Amino acid sequence: MSDLPTALRILFIGDVMGRSGRAAIARYVPELREKWTLDFIIVNGENAAGGFGITESICEEMLSCGVDCITLGNHAFDQREALVFIERQPRLLRPINYPAGTPGRGANLLTSARGHQILVINPMGRVFMDALDDPFAAIESQLGACPLGVGCDAIVIDMHAETSSEKMAMGHFVDGRASLVIGTHTHTPTADAQILPGGTAYQTDAGMSGDYDSIIGMDKEEPLRRFLRKTPGARYEPANGEATLCGVGVEIAANGLATMISPVRLGGRLKQEWPENWGDIN
Repeated sequence: MSDLPTALRILFIGDVMGRSGRAAIARYVPELREKWTLDFIIVNGENAAGGFGITESICEEMLSCGVDCITLGNHAFDQREALVFIERQPRLLRPINYPAGTPGRGANLLTSARGHQILVINPMGRVFMDALDDPFAAIESQLGACPLGVGCDAIVIDMHAETSSEKMAMGHFVDGRASLVIGTHTHTPTADAQILPGGTAYQTDAGMSGDYDSIIGMDKEEPLRRFLRKTPGARYEPANGEATLCGVGVEIAANGLATMISPVRLGGRLKQEWPENWGDIN
């Protein structure tokens, strides 16, 4: 844990969908890092490669834009090369509750721009998802090994899950022991950004960074056809219109607990929003 007393600012960006989402990362992250004096930026990148997984070149591209950590989810290994390069990239995390022996890591202690020690953990839910190990037990183990305020200055948990109830349960499970619990996976930003009673910032889903003139980021034609006809067809393809960059901005005090959380929505079709005290952007 560092001795830095001032609050730190963290930006979490939700599921980056295909080329459109990657363009939003390239457009906004360098500017936001400077104008908002951000200490740490986390991006969920599990849909970055054509909607399915992530490649090494895309991973490096986002890190070079100023992203500090990339989390994943159920599409973590859709691109088979990820099974190899994830081992040599400590800033890329896959779900922590994958079985023992799965390549990569599900948590890591990383250093912010000003020297804060930030623990990022990436559990995946089990309700209507793949049958993985218990995410709550995995989180308990991590919090025991690196407690907030003792082993680190901040703890961010990307809860990649289908149901709002499982995400909310994780938020309350760690309330007062983590800085931020943010949900990903459903590609729709929720309106429940809040600080829980114990001081943990929470939002059920960060939303997708992609084209919202779509069906959860995919070009509308094929998903709609499948709903209407219930027959297999063409491969899903990401929509490539202008993306809305979606996520949350959080301020964290010296004790590791949140003092502010605000939705972030920039560009594209959705109503624009960002933390009022962080200043305007172009």
